[in-house]
Amino acid sequence: MWDRLAAFDPGLLRLTAGLRTVTAIALTLTVLGLLRVPVQHLVAGAIASMAATFAIREKQRSQQAVTLVLGLPVALASVSLSALLNQRVVVGDVFFVVLIFCAVYSRRFGDRGTALGLIGFQVYFLSLFVNATTSGLPALYGVIGVAFLCSAAARFVLLPQTPAGTLDRLRRAFRARLGQLIATQIELLDAGPDEVEKVLEDLRTGTARLHETALLIQGRLEDGTSDEATARLLQRRIADAEIAAERLGLLLLTARSAERTDTLTLHLPGAVLPSGGELPVREEATAVLRRDLEALRLLVLRPVGEASGTAPAHLRNRLLGYREEENLPTASPAVQDVFRGLGEAARAVLGLRIAMDGPQDESDDTPATIRSRAELDAEDAAIESSEEDEPTEPEPTGLKRPTTRAAVQVAVGSTLAIAGGELLSSQRWYWAVLTCWIVFINTASTGEILVKSYRRLVGTVLGVVAGIALAGLVGHHIWTAFALVLLFVFAMFYTAPLSYTLMSFFVTAMLGLLYTLLNTYSASVLLLRVEETALGAACGVIAAAVVLPVHTGRRTNDLLAAVLDKLADVTRAAVDQLSGGAPADLVDKARDLDQALADLRAATQPLTHPITPLRSRRDTARYVVALLETCAYHGRSLAATAELLPTHPSIAADPRLRTACGRIVHNIEAIAAHVQDPRSTETVESGPSIASLLEPGTLRTPRYGRVTDRVLRHLQRLDEAVSGLARPLGMAPEPSRK
Repeated sequence: MWDRLAAFDPGLLRLTAGLRTVTAIALTLTVLGLLRVPVQHLVAGAIASMAATFAIREKQRSQQAVTLVLGLPVALASVSLSALLNQRVVVGDVFFVVLIFCAVYSRRFGDRGTALGLIGFQVYFLSLFVNATTSGLPALYGVIGVAFLCSAAARFVLLPQTPAGTLDRLRRAFRARLGQLIATQIELLDAGPDEVEKVLEDLRTGTARLHETALLIQGRLEDGTSDEATARLLQRRIADAEIAAERLGLLLLTARSAERTDTLTLHLPGAVLPSGGELPVREEATAVLRRDLEALRLLVLRPVGEASGTAPAHLRNRLLGYREEENLPTASPAVQDVFRGLGEAARAVLGLRIAMDGPQDESDDTPATIRSRAELDAEDAAIESSEEDEPTEPEPTGLKRPTTRAAVQVAVGSTLAIAGGELLSSQRWYWAVLTCWIVFINTASTGEILVKSYRRLVGTVLGVVAGIALAGLVGHHIWTAFALVLLFVFAMFYTAPLSYTLMSFFVTAMLGLLYTLLNTYSASVLLLRVEETALGAACGVIAAAVVLPVHTGRRTNDLLAAVLDKLADVTRAAVDQLSGGAPADLVDKARDLDQALADLRAATQPLTHPITPLRSRRDTARYVVALLETCAYHGRSLAATAELLPTHPSIAADPRLRTACGRIVHNIEAIAAHVQDPRSTETVESGPSIASLLEPGTLRTPRYGRVTDRVLRHLQRLDEAVSGLARPLGMAPEPSRK
């Protein structure tokens, strides 16, 4: 059950965020309740404690403490100015817009600037919510001080979280998700024709989740490890395990098909196996394969400390033996390929176990295992001795800077929201401003803001219905209402990364309870919240569309060009090293490609959203992203194979690969140029297969015995995927002129 929870919530990040915020609020309410403060101050304390807890995002505890200390004077200044300007409508509104601009602009200063901006805005909103006055400021100062102290106690004493602890939980999540993916691969082996489509969809989901966890680990390595060498080693082992698991899934798909499965099948939703998913022949080796997949899953899930006896060593030795041709069972070529992939996956799992759990007992090692350990040790030594400084890209300046542009847009949208909100209600106008502020958080284009506004409005409408029902049930039972508030706060933070609609639902339902506590509840108040939310969302969309707009098409084109540039960089560097060139930091380059692809995938959400009226454009966006994921897989595989070259005597460089790669890199760069400028004269070249570009006789080597066979397979698939990208992007391949 713990592994399931770890896989569902990698690193327990959502659980920790929800529990920490709830603990801070509960502690604040307990202290203020013992002091017998009025309900109005209880509500203010709860909101201040929540803001002080969720705003801080730094990973190091010392940095968190500094930000929390700096946040208190910011909060006190914000509530003071709000109370002083409360009766001066015009001046107060102008200052609120200035505060919003500064809060958004401060994001350019990193996590600390973002946190202080959030605290300043949320506390100003708090004072409007509880109708703060100058005479009540001393009491509010005390309430906010208690809230910050309770937030510190929850963060540093009751629920402490260290970067190393978070990384350790993420590693456990990776292990759990890898085990789940292997379990799905076992299901694929046994699934009947009617079940194969569902299992294939589960396989896509499991592969994507494993990749997501690998990216989360990548973001925590620098702070969660003791030195750079350890971080690089863990990064390499995570990448190896991910690539090996994805390759094993593709080999299983091929074994279930009448022909070799296109890599796109694993990345494009709705794609089916060419033969419909039936096993051509039920071989005797199938039962052995099922047993060995179960063994691999056992080795993944059982840490070294929990393994006892010689059984795990026996399983490990048997699986690693499949890396030797003489140990492969008698079977069809496709099924034998699965066993080879199983041996490579076992080697990746061995490296992962050593990186995560430390040295292991080597007394029962077979010669195949000894050779695998020697390869891993040589790679470790090479990783420890290699250090490279990556060049930093220049940041945009002026209005081209994202934070400056967003600050101007939010300020304009908030001005519209204040004007329209006060026409709807002179008492609740700030709800429109809050919505306008929120829809700009973590968005970068007009389409993203539109989708977020739609989701917030839907969640708000559903939350109003729930708020009306709960307000009638709770009545004036203060502590029952606060208990439900705590439950909704936890649900809000736990569901926020999964569904913005659900988060908005819990926020609105919670506000219905808070209004009940303040004796200002009525159905008309909650209906007014829907109106103000719709108004704020509309103002945000208008500001994003009119003021310094970043259209979805332009942003996706920029990100697509960035992905293609990094894909060309990875491919060129990997093949250069495979051809005998100087070693490079290929794992980092591959992870940069993965991060760029993740950014593109997020930016295309407005295009792939179910409510989009442009159905053909939605299908094109999904197809292009799936093709890019296929390209990224082959790029990662080429990088991983190239990384083996310096330390594996059985792998030899082949200078002719550089020639075979030339057309692929040219086509990638041509597509990138066309994306950036449709008037570009660059063309995509087509021609003979990659394998035929090499001299005859190149492939007369044992499979997996030399680098050429595996690399050619990835280059051929990459060439096909890149050519496939040209068509939906409006480029027709032309015959090669060479």
